[in-house]
Amino acid sequence: MSTQPKVLVLTGFGLNCDHETAYAFERAGAAARRAHINALIAGDVRLDDYQILAFGGGFSWGDDHGAGVIQALRLKTNIGDKLLDFVEAGKLVIGICNGFQTLVNLGLLPGIDGDYTRRSVALIANDCGNFRDQWVRVTINPDSPCVFTRGMKTLDMPIRHGEGKFYAERETLQTLADNHQVTMQYALPDGQAASGVFPHNPNGSLADIAGICDSSGRIFGLMPHPEAYNHVTNHPDWPRRNEKQKRCGNSLTSDVGDGIRIFENAVAYLGD
Repeated sequence: MSTQPKVLVLTGFGLNCDHETAYAFERAGAAARRAHINALIAGDVRLDDYQILAFGGGFSWGDDHGAGVIQALRLKTNIGDKLLDFVEAGKLVIGICNGFQTLVNLGLLPGIDGDYTRRSVALIANDCGNFRDQWVRVTINPDSPCVFTRGMKTLDMPIRHGEGKFYAERETLQTLADNHQVTMQYALPDGQAASGVFPHNPNGSLADIAGICDSSGRIFGLMPHPEAYNHVTNHPDWPRRNEKQKRCGNSLTSDVGDGIRIFENAVAYLGD
């Protein structure tokens, strides 16, 4: 496999984070291509030519009939078999925000015991009753098999969604916990569990779940936007942090935002 993995980032029909997602992968060392969903369905773009498939954020089909529902139906109806072949080939899939919603509607997540056809979890309307646009802190499960979060403990990222509440039956939640498929959870500023407290848990997600992976760790979905923390100055606390560094006599050593680590992990995994 090439040392520079190829990433396909989906665009079209209301998706609006494709440029940032492609840029984040490129900063991480991958070769990213943005392609319209129709081009993939028509066969003008071959899924087989890529090692990573990225379902980005936005509002596909205006979230009509529910966030990610129409996108999932369109893809499953037209290229559902090719998506399953992509997963079976050991390749990587990431779904961010609307992409996460699409993955759960497709059944690619949670993928318990390798079943990528059954829908067993949902992302529903925020408990607060409105759209949330804010930064959150998440803690990372060190025991998760997730390829994208290896070696990470906490991460700050923005969220921008109206349907981000993770919901599942109690039995499914327990299975996800037992399998360590709960990859990241909303937390308080000090890193302790949010325990459902708003706005640290911004949507009322059960068990504070912000992201999950499949049982193999190669498919990852999360509501926060790591691609939106691609530069240190993206963080709202950047001015204070920068001034503190200056007063301590330190200088900026890197301009890379912490969100890029998620994409670097994917590139590193494929280079192993």
